[in-house]
Amino acid sequence: MVRAKVVIRNLTGLHLRPAGVLCNKAILYKSRIQFQTESTTANAKSVLSVLGACVKSGDEIEFICEGEDEQEALDSMIKVVSDGLGE
Repeated sequence: MVRAKVVIRNLTGLHLRPAGVLCNKAILYKSRIQFQTESTTANAKSVLSVLGACVKSGDEIEFICEGEDEQEALDSMIKVVSDGLGE
């Protein structure tokens, strides 16, 4: 299991479009990919779960990846968030 924290910089947080970008990236990996906020845990492969986490701009989330390609998955999740999730 590997973990890393990242801050959401999108002005509107994880609304539908960036949530879709995040999920589309996450489903490319075999590992289980979740993220935690202060109050919840979300499945990064589920748009509804990501939206349900209500992540806003400036919130810090911690990705948790577990599985055969966990490090590659974690690096990819951090990169897609750092790159702005398509916005």
